[in-house]
Amino acid sequence: MKVGVIGLGYVGLPLAVAFALRDTDVVGIDRDERKLALLAAGSSYIDDVSDDALQAARPRLTSSSEFALLADMDAVIVCAPTPLSGNREPDLTPLLDCVAQLGAVLRAGQLVAIESTTYPGTTREQVAPLLAERSGLRAGVDFHLVFSPERVDPGRTDFTLANTPKVVGGLTEACADRAEELYGAVCDRIVRVSTPEAAELTKLLENIFRAVNIALVNELSLLTDRMGIDIWEVIDAASTKPYGFMRFEPGPGMGGHCLPVDPFYLAWRAREFDFSTEFVELAGKINQQMPYHCVEKVQRVLNARGLPVRGSRIAMLGVAYKPGVADTRESPAIKLIGLLQGLGAEVVYHDEHVPECLGLRSLPLPQALEGAAVALIVTAHPGIDYDALGDRVGCVLDLRGVTRPGANVVRL
Repeated sequence: MKVGVIGLGYVGLPLAVAFALRDTDVVGIDRDERKLALLAAGSSYIDDVSDDALQAARPRLTSSSEFALLADMDAVIVCAPTPLSGNREPDLTPLLDCVAQLGAVLRAGQLVAIESTTYPGTTREQVAPLLAERSGLRAGVDFHLVFSPERVDPGRTDFTLANTPKVVGGLTEACADRAEELYGAVCDRIVRVSTPEAAELTKLLENIFRAVNIALVNELSLLTDRMGIDIWEVIDAASTKPYGFMRFEPGPGMGGHCLPVDPFYLAWRAREFDFSTEFVELAGKINQQMPYHCVEKVQRVLNARGLPVRGSRIAMLGVAYKPGVADTRESPAIKLIGLLQGLGAEVVYHDEHVPECLGLRSLPLPQALEGAAVALIVTAHPGIDYDALGDRVGCVLDLRGVTRPGANVVRL
């Protein structure tokens, strides 16, 4: 089997390497010349793919920007980004652009699998007609088409591509059969659903479930802030219940490609059916407001010490969206930096995983803390003694609950 992968990012590159390591010939397509140069040199730019794994895969892996190479593939997997527009509505432009270029070289008998997260109906109503228009072939008749959502959690090692069940929804049963054969080469378990729409909604449900529950504890953190109750103590106590409770934690906002984006994809689609997903939209609203609340906490912390925001040095610890990775997509740190700089603060940061962010460069921890009025814990990367920060700066504002309460420690 020969497999093509369009989009060599956090989803596509691990997938391409996994197939190549299973003795499958793989062609990876990406427009980013920097990525292609790194791949040619055997250097990985993705946390979940080591240089050793990439180099082991290279005999079977070809990377290029030429879509024409996909004509020789038995299956093509599309891993294009699906961001939000400036109005926070679905932007399918990157996905449909890739699909259009694929359609120009598509041939009969090929399997096309869409992994890009999107709203229910995209595969059937947008992808299938576009492929048919560009190729002159009929989806589900002349070529096979499925939706199979990615389930990548960057930096995670306990659940990987191999042992995370793979959901597939085919346009026809024959399409699903081909997808099961394809993914069975790299995934231990395949979960078939009846339609692409069911598979598309499965992905959204998985992430909206988390987004709604995070919004719940975020809202409670706003309430407990006014009530003078420690939300972390409450969560710790509730977590001792052995049934009926699942731990979620508050924070400065949500990052990554999925959680901040997926609720808006479903809410937008629901409006086309004259339905308002009120839980989903409220969760998105609450989570989007958390950076503003955190900036207010910074102001209050500084005010308690008789300091203005303007001119104060604020040392931000962590700008990636989650611990242990270099991924800054939708990271709340991006919003926090902009808001604090807008108030006149001198913002510096330390993040060993992210050397540069918004024109700032990561400083060594001692240098970042030097002269700082506040140490702001945004992403709790491992390897830092957070409890010792209180001895090195005037105040610590902990947005992740990784410190013990102290005289100069304030937690979200």
